[in-house]
Amino acid sequence: MKHTKVKENQIIEGVIWRQVLIFFFPIVVGTIFQQFYNTVDAIIVGRFVGKEALASVGGSAAVLSYQIIAFFTGLSSGATVIISQCYGAGDSKRLHKGLHTAFAFSIIISLAIAVIGWLTTPWLLAVTKTPSDIMADSIVYLRIYFLGILSTLLYNIGSSIMRAIGDSRRPLYYLMVCSILNITLDLLFVIVFKMGIAGAAIATVIAQTASAILVIRALMVSYDMMKLELRSIRLDRQMLKAELRIGVPAGLQACMYGITNIIIQTVINGFGTDTAAAWAAFSKMDLIFWAVSGAFGITITTFAGQNLGAGRMDRVYKSVRTTLGMSLVLSGSLLVLLMVFADPLFHLFTTDAGVIEIGVYMLHYLTPSYAIYIFVEILTGALRGLGDVLVPTGITLGGICLVRLPWILIVTPMRHDIGTLMVSYPLAWGTTLLFLAPYYFYRKWKVRKRGI
Repeated sequence: MKHTKVKENQIIEGVIWRQVLIFFFPIVVGTIFQQFYNTVDAIIVGRFVGKEALASVGGSAAVLSYQIIAFFTGLSSGATVIISQCYGAGDSKRLHKGLHTAFAFSIIISLAIAVIGWLTTPWLLAVTKTPSDIMADSIVYLRIYFLGILSTLLYNIGSSIMRAIGDSRRPLYYLMVCSILNITLDLLFVIVFKMGIAGAAIATVIAQTASAILVIRALMVSYDMMKLELRSIRLDRQMLKAELRIGVPAGLQACMYGITNIIIQTVINGFGTDTAAAWAAFSKMDLIFWAVSGAFGITITTFAGQNLGAGRMDRVYKSVRTTLGMSLVLSGSLLVLLMVFADPLFHLFTTDAGVIEIGVYMLHYLTPSYAIYIFVEILTGALRGLGDVLVPTGITLGGICLVRLPWILIVTPMRHDIGTLMVSYPLAWGTTLLFLAPYYFYRKWKVRKRGI
């Protein structure tokens, strides 16, 4: 039973460009839906409650909640990579252990985050210099978010595991259902019941809970080679060690990105409520780029992991080239559209002329440099799928700690200009790529030299 043959696995057998598209599109559409109902929170409260509410939903509270998800996603990536490799190799025994260990670990982490997050919310918002006029609403939003963190993290790990074995469609269907539910509840709680920030937060938690239930049910009944059994959810020491070997560096990387984003949000808050609201709206708009770029990253990680497990290194590197080309075309097109339609997009969030002017300036100034990150996303995703995380993480942390942080903490205060602050993004990405690309080709050369 240990090595069950994987039948008709198109990721390791089919035409690469076609399978990349088939796998990619459900992920990107699902990610857009997920970000869409988060954006709906911002649009509804911004239009029907006010710019202070918009800054609360999209400011420090959003940054802190996003960083928690990013850290957990990085940490859990070890499980998805191991599961992907086991599935490609047809190793059902390790697949079973990997699935249940991942769920047990997710439950433990969720409960810890919920308790710690609830207790430290006021302090976290104070540390990030949340403006006093939005502090109360931000506390309410973030605490409700922490209460629902279990559902959020269980959905994330469950859907990631489903994608790791090549199923990117079911997570999409579940997110479509939950998006409709979230929008309906937003309109009901905020506009009809006048619940304000609390209503938007509660709507999001309910929607995430529904998505978690759907994912768990699918893992229990929908797959032959892998089934989630509630009584089998427990930590396996060796499997946890293998998953954390990959997940901890990725989680650390996400954590450092989170710290710098929190510092940036703190600096943004120092420019006042108008700038904070503009940054909040901008952060919602560029999520469509991150959705597409991130979906390609997930795709290449899955392709690299499964083909490594199947011993098909030739397909790994062909997949990297194909995915990179597609990401440059699609992600690059989105960047152009964001710049062209910047003004009408900001009008969706607010009618305040000052906020719109600042936001359009931010978008035009920063968006072109996102093209650099496309390369970083694909190369790190491929290396992660191969189980290589230490060196890429070190390179990424170098870009953060040696470039971005010094620029934010030293150069930005000297100029006290929003443009100076935003330069920290392309500087860090460019430095990372400068070292990451040679390492990727070095790793590729070593594999070919060994004749693998």
